[in-house]
Amino acid sequence: MKRKFFLTLLVIVICSVVVLAGLQRLLVPKYMGLVVEGNFIQEYYKETTDHDVIFLGDCEVYENISPVVLFREYGITSYIRGSAQQLIAQSYYLLEDTLKKETPKVVVFSVSAMQQYEQTNETYNRMTLDGMRWSSSKWNAIRATAMDDEHMIEYIFPLLRFHSRWNQLEADDFRYYFHRNQVSHNGYYMRADVRPAGDFPTVRRLADYSFDDRAWEYLERMRTLCEENGITFLLMKAPSLYPAWHDQWEEQIAAYAEEHDLTYINCISAIDEIGLDFSQDTYDGGLHMNVYGAEKVSRYLGPLLYDAGAADRRDDSGLAAVWAEKESYYDSMKAQQEEEFARTGFLKQFKTEE
Repeated sequence: MKRKFFLTLLVIVICSVVVLAGLQRLLVPKYMGLVVEGNFIQEYYKETTDHDVIFLGDCEVYENISPVVLFREYGITSYIRGSAQQLIAQSYYLLEDTLKKETPKVVVFSVSAMQQYEQTNETYNRMTLDGMRWSSSKWNAIRATAMDDEHMIEYIFPLLRFHSRWNQLEADDFRYYFHRNQVSHNGYYMRADVRPAGDFPTVRRLADYSFDDRAWEYLERMRTLCEENGITFLLMKAPSLYPAWHDQWEEQIAAYAEEHDLTYINCISAIDEIGLDFSQDTYDGGLHMNVYGAEKVSRYLGPLLYDAGAADRRDDSGLAAVWAEKESYYDSMKAQQEEEFARTGFLKQFKTEE
């Protein structure tokens, strides 16, 4: 009798776990509709080759740099571990996470993340943290950046957070139940539509231009971690015209770079050298580059990444084959978006949240 009882109990437990796991998979957002950024972080784990360059940061990296162009024109292998409103603490733990898989020659950090240390929207945390594989890095990233009303148990078991989403389910939740399509190009978010830059709101003066001490702490931790692993650490400011990048912020970053003998690439001051045309090279009025602007930024970065230690790896037949597939997918999506934009004047299936 005891044996039969325990077998019955075991079957009940297994069935319950299977059902709950199935419900969790169904109810967790798929990010395959208008907002695809929630897939960027997890797509990195599908990579089968290493990368000389890793980019870290928010939309100022994943919307402004094309890894495919870096390889096609310079043979530089790269990946953007970016996500919407990525906090600097999250960038640090994503770097830790990356070093469990590979050791790049160069790490580039987008300094725009220095502006905001704490998260203001749970959705952005979810789009970064849910995609990370479980490790001490993910655990510590959650502890460091979770908002007051977020709980670790809800990251361990997302069903506890999304159980009430049953009445918001869409066709995509069933269509992508088992498999999600690739939406990025080595972390790059492609946009081929054009919306010229116009007038921006008047820049408001701040009471205090100092970066949070905790932001400085994580910047130093990133720099030190790179140094310990023989990685060249670069700082970068993307050529976004808005939100404003204050002179006082620029001075602090430039001073830090000089103090630690780091290369700081400010693309705002290099707009003319890059060749950007804000009537053609942005899709959202100057906040981010479209694919044409991102390709120009990438061409500008190539020689600088060579100087930092990245190599031309186009003569590696194995890598060349992998990247040929990436180029084909990239070119196909670019052509598709160009056709849709030419026909309709907008890209209805592509929309950014940041």
